[in-house]
Amino acid sequence: MTELRSILDEAARQGLISPEAGGRLLPFLIERGVAVAEAQPAIAAEGPAWSDTETPRFVRGFHDVLITIGVIVALVGLWGLAPLYAVPPAIIVLSEILVRRQRLALPAVSLTIALFCWIFLLMSRVFTPWTSQIGADLTQFVAGFPILLGVYYARYRVPLALALAIMSTLAFVLTLLLRLVQWLSGDPAFFVDHLALLAGISLVCALGLFATALYFDLGDRLRRTTRSDIAFWLHLGAAPALLYSTVSLLSVGASGRIFDLANMSARTPVVVATVAALMLIGLVIDRRAFVTSGLLSLGVAIFSVFRQGSATVDTYIYTTLIVVGAIVLIIGTGWMPLRRQVLRALPSAIANKLPPG
Repeated sequence: MTELRSILDEAARQGLISPEAGGRLLPFLIERGVAVAEAQPAIAAEGPAWSDTETPRFVRGFHDVLITIGVIVALVGLWGLAPLYAVPPAIIVLSEILVRRQRLALPAVSLTIALFCWIFLLMSRVFTPWTSQIGADLTQFVAGFPILLGVYYARYRVPLALALAIMSTLAFVLTLLLRLVQWLSGDPAFFVDHLALLAGISLVCALGLFATALYFDLGDRLRRTTRSDIAFWLHLGAAPALLYSTVSLLSVGASGRIFDLANMSARTPVVVATVAALMLIGLVIDRRAFVTSGLLSLGVAIFSVFRQGSATVDTYIYTTLIVVGAIVLIIGTGWMPLRRQVLRALPSAIANKLPPG
């Protein structure tokens, strides 16, 4: 059914039939048992066919889940008993067996996350980046991530490893930009008094991450190769980065704080408008990451609105859950019809470069 729908959508985009005719033809052909059996071997050779859902290809079966549970339990035990430098050899040995030889997807994700956590702890012990000033320690702290994650990706080709390497590279660029501005100002605490500029530079880097995710995404519009998997992880990072940098830039107040939850009710329109924009972007590029990333902040915004009223604690907590849950259900169940409406409103030159709806 998915292959048949894709063929009819492609015929409509090429002008062979109208979109309305394609919609009427699909149930007509399915009722009469029309299939696309002869096209399946070619599709299998290229990879899984595009579908109307973001199918996580890192979950392939319960065997992967069972192995992943074993990996997590073993690494947590090793982390608690052995010194920090004993963890990387275990990650490498497990990666050689489970990733390079057996090609298990979910264990590859868990091992990549374990490596990321190990790098974080190692850099935290070597450098002291947690200061009010943006100094050399912060730059050196971030610099270790793209190097080690890049080496891991070169060896094991895990999409998450490349995505994390790209995100950490952009974080490294962000620290360099901040240090450059701080050096030009001559004030080590320059950004303490210029939070709007800090948020603006962060937004530029977040837009760069989003553009990188689009580069991988649009290069595989049918979602058949690992480019789509890399884009999936990049979008998971780009969406919250865009959300919080945008809200921070638009919500710098007299208190001198950005994204201050204590004064969230006054900034609720900013959060709601930003989340709505991310939802629209997610519909256009067919990525639900942009929707899910804004739910937490949207929940906080709605919570603050009810908190300013006379409702009791239980009332506004449960009301917030109901509102956010309703938004999730509406968008989730109506994703494809909503996306078709959005695609029809776009110019054909743009729509043809996006995943089919």
